[in-house]
Amino acid sequence: MTSQLPKTSVAELLADKIVALKPGALPPVTARKCEDLLIDVVGLCVTARNQDYVASALAGWDDEGVCTVIGHKRTLTAAGAAFVNGTAAHGEDFDDTFEGGPVHAGAVIVPAVLGACERHKADGQMALIGIAVGTEVLCRLSLVVPKAVHRAGFHPTAIFGTMGAAAGVSAALGLNARQIVDALGIAGSMAGGIIEYLAEGAWTKRLHAGWAAQSGLRAALLAQAGFVGPRTVFEGVHGLFHGFAHTTRGDYQALIGDFGTRWVTDTLAFKPYPCGTMAQPYIDCARRLAARGVKSEDISEIVCEVAEGTVHRLWEPLADKQRPRNGYSAKFATPYLLAAGFVHGGVGLGAFTKAAIRNPKLLALAAKVKYVIDAQNPYPDSYTGHIRAIMKDGSVIEERQPHLRGGAQEPLTRQDVIDKFALNTEHGGWTKAQADATLMLLSRLYNGSIDLSVMRN
Repeated sequence: MTSQLPKTSVAELLADKIVALKPGALPPVTARKCEDLLIDVVGLCVTARNQDYVASALAGWDDEGVCTVIGHKRTLTAAGAAFVNGTAAHGEDFDDTFEGGPVHAGAVIVPAVLGACERHKADGQMALIGIAVGTEVLCRLSLVVPKAVHRAGFHPTAIFGTMGAAAGVSAALGLNARQIVDALGIAGSMAGGIIEYLAEGAWTKRLHAGWAAQSGLRAALLAQAGFVGPRTVFEGVHGLFHGFAHTTRGDYQALIGDFGTRWVTDTLAFKPYPCGTMAQPYIDCARRLAARGVKSEDISEIVCEVAEGTVHRLWEPLADKQRPRNGYSAKFATPYLLAAGFVHGGVGLGAFTKAAIRNPKLLALAAKVKYVIDAQNPYPDSYTGHIRAIMKDGSVIEERQPHLRGGAQEPLTRQDVIDKFALNTEHGGWTKAQADATLMLLSRLYNGSIDLSVMRN
């Protein structure tokens, strides 16, 4: 077996590329994207801070420390803060998406790196390189064997997030190449996250980002202290892809080939709606259909062309997606979301209350929504939307959207990100003064020390 091991592993090649990156040398567009990511994640932590699942996450973590849990007075260890902040940031499904994955980077990487830097006194420039590296690793890993992790029953954000967090924290704390390899190797044994939450809208998807954040952080600290991990963690016969994608064959060049010279981080998408990413173009189509003066009572049936890879998460069982069991299930139910976009002119944070998901007019329309699989759909490279409304008079009205609004083809502006931050902090109960003070801190965080105490309320 030993003779079959590669002389230089994928993790070793990646580690060499990570240590070659120097703080302050990121391309301006990448640094700006990491600034947007920071603003977005903090706002998401605030918007969820009073939710029951965040209260449970905070109460269930029993070790105290000096690190900031955003929106709360209580402080925790670095790992504890990473866990709660990551869970909050991902909890409303309003966080960023990498369209090629699909994976959510910010909710994992930002809490992990901030926790590590706050606890271990790394400065803002190190935090920036850590967030950039962690995001890049997480996103690129999702390209090695596209869609396979989801097909195997695992949540890619949970699996690849653990690896990305280990890489990001390692970069932020200045670990050497050998230590980074060990961190990645250790993180492979900490990764996990099944997608059975889809069955009844359980909370476990929410903690996947937080668990990955704290796991990657712990892996980096263990490696820094000398703990040894397998260097063939990615391509090994019992490695990460064998375990979670059921294959060791993949495009590893997608991970390491031009790492550090081309940044896929630049293409991160910021969501306009707090729900499943692939459903969002369908919401936009529904809004445009309603804007054309179409009345829901005049519609006989709505048929949507969809990607086969999205069916098990967003379309089936169809009856449950037309009438979700609870507010969290509704976030991953395209028929419901499409109907909400049509009836309300959009989908906001209030669309997932007990009352909202039982709106009779909305449910009546959702019951008319069906799907057909489009074999030519470009998912996961891009997310598209389509509606064919068959009217009771026999006429047909169609709407199409070729991309995700907020993504690479139609990115949000910095002002859009700030406006979203303001919406989220207001929803979370912060005053405008609190939000403005935090926004000011975030605008200079990457150029100074990491002091997050202004966010402890």
